[in-house]
Parts: sequence; C-alpha cells; structure tokens
Amino acid sequence: MWPSPSEPAPGAGLRFAVVGNPENRRTTLFADAVRTAGHPAPRVLAWGDVLRGRYEFAPGERVRIDSPGENAEVDLLLRGVDEPTRVEGTALWYRRFTSVVRELTGAALHAGAVTSADPEEIAVMFDKRRCHARLAAAGVPVPPALTGPVDGWDGLRRQLKEARFSRAFVKAAHGSSASGVVALSVAGPGRVKATTSVERTEDGRLYNSLRVRDYTSEREVAALVDALAPDGVHVERWLPKAMRDGRAADLRVVVVAGRATHAVVRTSRHPMTNLHLGGARGDLAAVRAAIRAAGGEFADVLEVAERAAACFPGTLCVGVDILPATGWRRFAVGEVNAFGDLLPRLTGLPGSGAEHLDTYAAQVAAARTAVRRPEHEEHHHDIPA
Repeated sequence: MWPSPSEPAPGAGLRFAVVGNPENRRTTLFADAVRTAGHPAPRVLAWGDVLRGRYEFAPGERVRIDSPGENAEVDLLLRGVDEPTRVEGTALWYRRFTSVVRELTGAALHAGAVTSADPEEIAVMFDKRRCHARLAAAGVPVPPALTGPVDGWDGLRRQLKEARFSRAFVKAAHGSSASGVVALSVAGPGRVKATTSVERTEDGRLYNSLRVRDYTSEREVAALVDALAPDGVHVERWLPKAMRDGRAADLRVVVVAGRATHAVVRTSRHPMTNLHLGGARGDLAAVRAAIRAAGGEFADVLEVAERAAACFPGTLCVGVDILPATGWRRFAVGEVNAFGDLLPRLTGLPGSGAEHLDTYAAQVAAARTAVRRPEHEEHHHDIPA
C-alpha cells in the first residue's frame, strides 16, 4: 500500500507529499531538506504506484512532483519498452507522462492540496519546440530555430540550407539529459559531422551512451536523424559557447519562486556540457570576472534566467540553461527544465536569500507562501502543439 495522507496536527509544520522514485537521490535529498526545516518527513508516492492510479492527497498538503527518471519499472510503464537506455519512444513517454501529471494534479487540487507545478507548464517544458516558442514570444533571448516539422535527413538538410544554418543542435523534442541531442555541422555535399552520445546499433536502434562520439559519414548521420525524427525533433542554430581554460562553458541557473537562487558553471571538451557525459563544474567566480571584463554584469545572467522562469509562473522551481555567446557578452536560454534542481551540496548565491540553503531547502522555505495558480487562470504566451 502507498502511504495515506493525514491531517497535520496544530503547530506540526507543513505536510509534504513527494511524487517520485523512493530510491532516487532527488527524493531523498528533498526529504532531508523537509526534515531539516522542522517539518514532518514527507509522504513519498512512488511513481510506480501513481502510474497505476494508486494515490491520494490531503487538504493543505504541499505536493511536489519530481522526475520519474532512473527507474526501469517506471520507464517501462511510460514507454512500454524494457530498455532504459533506448532513445526512441519519447513521444509515447511524453503522452503518458503529461497525462498522469494532469490527472494527479487535478486530484490534488480537488482534495485541497497545493501543488508545486502547473501540469500544462510541465507539458510545455517537456516539449522543446513549444518551450522555445513560448520563450521567444515573451521576448526571452533564445537561439534562432527551425519552425517547421522535420521528417528526416533530406528535409532537415533542405531546411538548414534555407535557414542558412551551417551548424545546428538537433534535439529530441521530449528528451532530457542530452538524450537524442546531436551537434551537427554541415559544410557541403557529403561533408557532415554529428557529435552525440547516441549509439546506433547495426539493426538501426538508438541507445544512450556515456561516451560522446562523432559520426562523419553522411549515410550514418542520415540514419541517425531519420531514426530521431518520428518522435519529433527541435532544431536550433548552434551558438558557439564561451570558453574557459580551453573548454566550452554554459551555466545552469535555478530559479525558485521567481528568484534566481543557485548557479553552477558547466564545462566540457565537447559541445554537450552535461556532467554525466564528462562535463565538470567550473569556477563561478572566474566566470563572473570574465563577464565583468567583457563589459557586463553577472546580474545580466540572472535576469535572463528569471525572465525565462517568469514564462512558467505556476511552477515553483525551474532550472534554466544559459548559453554565453560572443565571448561573455551575450546570453541566450538553451532550455528550461522542470526538474533542473539536482545540484547536490550547492548553496545559494549571495543576496539571493538562499545563501546557506541547497536547492531543495530553498524550495521548502518558499513552499510556505507559494500557491499554484487556479487551474482556470489563463496561460500567457502559450503556443499550441
């Protein structure tokens, strides 16, 4: 049985429920933050139970929806394939995931609970095409992107030529953690290079790998794009990232209740800076100095992140990927992540109000006053799928 909700005793602190995978460090780190703040330990509603319809909520309960990732059983329920590292199948995963988020959020609101995220905003953040369009419509700086659907390699080559993109990022529309991301260079007929962590087997299936590789044969690149296209892809101009000590660099900024509270520099020797692909945390103080030397202020980075987060006002916390371009003088938003707060042991920025708090403790502190918008309220800047 899953845990049953109960009414909090007077003076007992806030009651939290976490929809997550019990064994995952996201869930355990948040639970630690709740207890450290003096609240009762949160109820954990396992994604495996939630996906089978086994959940309930209590009035006043703060409900956190966390990532369903890194659990083979949950992945099987969402994608119908018992291959956790498989790249294909993200469109089905997206439909099932967003559907259950809508259902459990509706149940929580009906019970009088308070949720940490808006289900429609989560749906937008998990579709890179819709997320990019929403940010652009709000005036948030983003890389130029293709606007039409991509049906395969031949169509992509034609669209890249028409848009005058010689270098582009091709991203699985519903992917995460660099799954299905391809850094593509096209120099002319037969001259292509695709850098990706995707491994293609001899029978044409795609799998995530921890090793980043290059494909330089147009036949291989075409097969890769053709396999990604059915689930949907988002294609944007490849903005050359700023460099630190010979490594490409970007920033992940966590925004809690509308305010940028945490930031980390990510560096890599290849175009993807994800830490699990060999990326490393960089020196934030050195980056701040580089921005000042270029005539800017670090506050410019935080302002861009907060503008991006403001496009999702019903979601308590988002992680915003900031792409420094033109040295350290200009900044664009690469992605907005609904579950972008996993930065263990990182404390808050000076002046943020979270100086001695990690990302989870900052959200617990904000939960006392944060209330999700009523479901009937209009969603601004939304772009239909």
